[in-house]
Amino acid sequence: MRVLGTAGHVDHGKSRLIERLTGIHPDRLREEQEREMTIDLGFAWMNLPHGEEIGIIDVPGHRDFIENMLAGIGGIDAALFVVAADEGVMPQTREHLAILDLLEVPRCVVALTKIDLVEDPAWLKLVREDVETVFKKTRFEGSEIVNVSALSGEGILDLVEAIERTIGTAEVRRDIGRPRLPIDRAFTMAGFGTVVTGTLIDGWLQIGDEILVLPEGLKGRIRGMQTHKTKVERAIPGSRVAANLAGVDANRVERGDVVCRKGDFEATKLVDASVRMLRVAPGAMKHNQQVKIYLGAAQRMARVRLLGAERLAPGENGWIQLVLEDPVIAARGDRFILRRPSPGATIGGGRVADPHPARRYRRKDPESLARLKDLMTGGSAEILQQTLKGHGIISIKEAISRAGLDIQQAESGLQELVKTDMLISMEEGDIDVDSETMVIERTILANWLEKMTREIEHFHAQYPLRQGIPREELKSRMKADARSFALLLEYASNEEIVKIDGYRVRSTNYAPRLNKEQTESWKRLKQRFDASKHTPPSIKDCLDAVDEEVMGYLLNQGKLVKVSDAVVFDEDTYREMVGVIRSKLKERDELTVAEVRDFFGTSRKYALALMEHLNEEGVTVRVGDGHRLA
Repeated sequence: MRVLGTAGHVDHGKSRLIERLTGIHPDRLREEQEREMTIDLGFAWMNLPHGEEIGIIDVPGHRDFIENMLAGIGGIDAALFVVAADEGVMPQTREHLAILDLLEVPRCVVALTKIDLVEDPAWLKLVREDVETVFKKTRFEGSEIVNVSALSGEGILDLVEAIERTIGTAEVRRDIGRPRLPIDRAFTMAGFGTVVTGTLIDGWLQIGDEILVLPEGLKGRIRGMQTHKTKVERAIPGSRVAANLAGVDANRVERGDVVCRKGDFEATKLVDASVRMLRVAPGAMKHNQQVKIYLGAAQRMARVRLLGAERLAPGENGWIQLVLEDPVIAARGDRFILRRPSPGATIGGGRVADPHPARRYRRKDPESLARLKDLMTGGSAEILQQTLKGHGIISIKEAISRAGLDIQQAESGLQELVKTDMLISMEEGDIDVDSETMVIERTILANWLEKMTREIEHFHAQYPLRQGIPREELKSRMKADARSFALLLEYASNEEIVKIDGYRVRSTNYAPRLNKEQTESWKRLKQRFDASKHTPPSIKDCLDAVDEEVMGYLLNQGKLVKVSDAVVFDEDTYREMVGVIRSKLKERDELTVAEVRDFFGTSRKYALALMEHLNEEGVTVRVGDGHRLA
């Protein structure tokens, strides 16, 4: 299914010509019919001589409605460019031509309309030459020009044949299994509910599909579909579709929203892109300039971050990062238009390189610029690799989806990355295009592991007596999500880059050690423990003798055993006392705290703290006033 879009100056006869070609008047609004001027998008369809049915989008020509024009012109296969023979080339003729060129619409046929109003053949020849001159040095140079009159019908058959020749060269719309329907109209129909229309791209939709309307995330189901007022069970890429959505409130749907399947797309407010400035743009583009972006059927306000340059002059190309005020749905390769908000003027256009960049780059970072170039011009392996680089740990299926590759491209790129060992699997699983196996690009993995090692070593230097950095603190320092961090940590442990000790992580060969001064302070404290084994110094006394870090080290290493918030024993004495208690309880059923106190010649404070600790450790269990072996 192919779609033709009109373009041209206001009142040059676009809508009347469409009616003559199709028998359908595209102006559906009463105001349009009363003013005889297209204000919003209109739709029609026709059969070409060889039997192919094509859709037609009629767009406004008046400069006041240029934004409505942009909502419809983005998804077309060819343009029907209309120039009135009695007026010739006008301002919106040039602006529409510039927009079509920026959007890289691949082909065009020109209808020189209203020839019935021109009596002088010399004037008609002059207008025709003027059109040819305007089209020179654009992608549409050499397009067929057909003289027609919608009123008399003269030249209509010639125009139909020219349309067939022109649109017949259009490539079949790609199917990458990720259908999306950019909404250009949404309304409520009595007896049916919410109906949305648009040009379907990138995949099939069928009745019964569970869908989302993004960016809001409205859940629904396709109850019915039509193409050119004919019911269809399944809509194909490139077709004009009217979809009846169950479970979706039409009042919450706006032009520019997108119908898609769950998990295929995410809204974004940050977009990397290539941009081409119009040669007649009203001034250079500057960093942090405010613009309006027109992408699909959506329009959004955004700020421009210029990458690799301080400004882009008219006619120049460059790289930008768009920071949008409101979220939009985009995919790699999507084309867009940029306009100055006020006074309104088209300044340039471009293509999306990465719809989900991981961050705001340094503006002149050569590595980021090289990555964007690969995303736009590289082969399938380069595109997939750069997509992986931009998204850390990601499933194969999601990476291919974000790369915007079709199945054949994805399989080729995936095989090459596996062959060159640039794709690292982070878990057990299949390596194929539909796999949910989590993977990472090799250089990004190396960067992550280097950062992990660096953070751990920094912690060791900062706290040399601690066993290692707590896992949660390491995750926070690495700014990683929970799943990615868990996979990275498991990989690093399996590769013996790090050692996991309970909830702490350390370098493989790291072991905390006391320095000379700390060793001397511990010796002095140990002498006090040896001098009064069963009535040892309290934790407060210990902290007066050694600092908190040394105390933590002694407890972690098991040289001291904490049995309560106030009582601590050295390891030898603790083992001795536990051994005695076990032996006594094998000789008798139970022991009281008083008996434990008398065995060791200590005070009730120490005996009670020890027995409560052994209860908590599961060595003993309390029964009334006594304690038995657990």
